[in-house]
Amino acid sequence: MFINPLFKLNIVNQRGISLIELIMFIVIVSTALIGILSVMNTVAKSSADPMMHKQTLAIAESLLEEIEAQDVNPESGVPSTNLVSASNRNIEYHVITDYNGFTMSSASGISTFNGAILSNYSVSVLAASPVTIGSPAASAVRITVTVTPPNGDAISVMGYRTAY
Repeated sequence: MFINPLFKLNIVNQRGISLIELIMFIVIVSTALIGILSVMNTVAKSSADPMMHKQTLAIAESLLEEIEAQDVNPESGVPSTNLVSASNRNIEYHVITDYNGFTMSSASGISTFNGAILSNYSVSVLAASPVTIGSPAASAVRITVTVTPPNGDAISVMGYRTAY
């Protein structure tokens, strides 16, 4: 078998990359970079949504906890007629059923006890009459708090409060 010495010399002395290899590298890297940047663009556009979801959930849980801390039955045994409003929420005595139908609209925003306002959020509360759980002797009030954030994805949380 005859081996050409010039052919062997070409293989040993070859250095660098060819123009075709360079163009292929640029095309592959550019395609990968476009894919990564498009995903990052989508993530950046919707990055505020998780914060809004967490804030909505925190509002709903906070209001549910506030309502569950109230008495189930009035102290005198007479049903309370003192319905909750945004203005009397923190200064008057209330029972759970006083919160039935309580709303804070998105126009006025959600106000906290200390007066802070979150605009464009709305809240509605449904405190149902006694619900029987298991045995007839165990009655409870079912409380449903629904909060609607600015993007319109409402979140509802539900809890029960028994007279113990």
